[in-house]
Amino acid sequence: MLLLLASFFLPLPYSPTQPDPAAVTLPPGPQHWFGTDGSGFDVLSRTIASAQVDLPVAFGGALLSLIIGVPLGLLASSDRWFAHLIMRATDVLQSLPLLIVTVAVVSLAGNSIGNVIFGIVLVGAPGFIRLVRSGAIVVRSSRYVDAAIAMGCSPLRVLRVHVFPNIFSIALVQFTLATSTAIIVIAGLNFLGIGTAAPTPSWGVMIRSGADVIGQGYWWVATFPSLAVVLVVVSLNFVSRSLDDLVAGR
Repeated sequence: MLLLLASFFLPLPYSPTQPDPAAVTLPPGPQHWFGTDGSGFDVLSRTIASAQVDLPVAFGGALLSLIIGVPLGLLASSDRWFAHLIMRATDVLQSLPLLIVTVAVVSLAGNSIGNVIFGIVLVGAPGFIRLVRSGAIVVRSSRYVDAAIAMGCSPLRVLRVHVFPNIFSIALVQFTLATSTAIIVIAGLNFLGIGTAAPTPSWGVMIRSGADVIGQGYWWVATFPSLAVVLVVVSLNFVSRSLDDLVAGR
């Protein structure tokens, strides 16, 4: 979260897109706290600025997964014919390797941020569908839902008024987990050269450029962006656990 705030509100010590040819592969020191890479970019500035690129894409993909997955999960909790169809499609998507599917989607549809988000939604929405369906089935078996149906509430009103408010907290927990997964996917895609290209700062791009020179002793080029990915993912997982405890009343 600090990376997100720093990337949008704090001035960076150096430009993340303008290299300094006189400061190439400098180790961490007073002038460059995280050192510089082989092109003269300041690693600290690019690590922070990468949050502007990677985090909005991850949040956007996770949010669209929630927007698509929650209604489909609610519909799949019913006993109508389309519920079976939704779950079979969900089973197919969840059986596919996450990163490979995203790589295939972006490769076929074109290398763009929009297609990366589409790939994230394709592999993220099924998790929401299955989780929301499980929670909705439990809520639909409650007596107050039976009473609402007996009073003449339509199926859509039951879902909207009685079921959805009781499963939204579960979907919110899943949203944080989906965001952390999306960050890993984005970093993996950028490492493979898909999605974001240099000189645009991105953690995956930085890790890839650092991996090429780590054998030469320039360990800092890949280490710090890798730590940024780990810290953000771990932070989101802590948030998810805290939300889960709050929902469960622990």
